[in-house]
Amino acid sequence: MELEQLQNYVPWINYFVDRRCFPDWEIIKQKIQFHDLTFVVEGKSTYYVNDVQYDVEAGDVIYIPLGNVREAYTDKENPMHSYAFNFNWEPGSPTPLPLQTVTKNVITNEIYGYIKQFTQVWMGKQPGYILQSRALFMLILHRLLVNSYLQNSHQSDQRINRILEYVSEHYPEELHLSDMAKLVNLHPVYLGKLFKKNTGYSFKEYVNLIRINHAEMLLSTGGFSVTQIADRCGFHDISYFSNVFKAIKGYPPSARRNEWLFLSKTKYVTFNNET
Repeated sequence: MELEQLQNYVPWINYFVDRRCFPDWEIIKQKIQFHDLTFVVEGKSTYYVNDVQYDVEAGDVIYIPLGNVREAYTDKENPMHSYAFNFNWEPGSPTPLPLQTVTKNVITNEIYGYIKQFTQVWMGKQPGYILQSRALFMLILHRLLVNSYLQNSHQSDQRINRILEYVSEHYPEELHLSDMAKLVNLHPVYLGKLFKKNTGYSFKEYVNLIRINHAEMLLSTGGFSVTQIADRCGFHDISYFSNVFKAIKGYPPSARRNEWLFLSKTKYVTFNNET
């Protein structure tokens, strides 16, 4: 299934769990009626998919499509901690994601940040949480599939992959193409062309995209002013931040924060009416 085809489907999340396994944890053998996408962040486990054994550990992503037979046991000495999504497509489709059963080294700080944000939204269940959690899950899928494609495609350039990983972990810092060129031992002009060829973005465009995506997440959680969020995401000029945010998202950052304030107020009023 090509990435473009996924645009025709919307994921419906049936079940999500922040799974912190105890030593005797297991999944009994059965055929699943959903897609299982699990991100392992600590420990080890052994999965069986259609009776084929897969040993997984921290950093691995497990994907088991609908209709497959699944069975799993955690390592007793080093129990697994994972985040598991069980989902189906709307409109209904059994078509699997273009992922291997086990994919290694694709859980970046960016993806982990989206998962933590998803957990907060899913557990908080504020008004509109289904829509917000679905949007976050689609961001997780997008980054996972893009990272996997870059990792496995014959067009992939490991130097670009290294830069993408660096940006995802250091996006609040000052980032310049010349510094990235030194990181991978390339001339800045050549790196700029190579980066554009592999990602479809200039280096500056990509850095701004990552920063704005993180800013949008922080705006969704509340607790920070727009100025504080801009600074935390690497923007030290609030006017420039607002312009870039609106250019990428189509609305100003203040609108996202006001939405959170409205939802919080609605929840507070509902709570008081109930009590």
